[in-house]
Amino acid sequence: METRVAVIAIIIEDGSAAQEVNELLHGAAKYIIGRMGIPYRDKGISIISIAIDAPQDIISTLSGKIGRLKGVSVKTAYSNVVSKEN
Repeated sequence: METRVAVIAIIIEDGSAAQEVNELLHGAAKYIIGRMGIPYRDKGISIISIAIDAPQDIISTLSGKIGRLKGVSVKTAYSNVVSKEN
């Protein structure tokens, strides 16, 4: 199976959604290369960026599930780097 490298950008505007976001990310932990979370307290939001190397369907399913959460915005940027899964 082929994998792609991507970055998922998440903005949490409703703090009550943070636990659900973390649970979804935990489920994809084996694919996550790195994660950076920034609480922007002045604006009352959290910003999370995820670097991921996974099959295309895993990435799009994960970002779709996150994007359906109330008070959460998500965008995904895909690289052209495609490789065979180990």
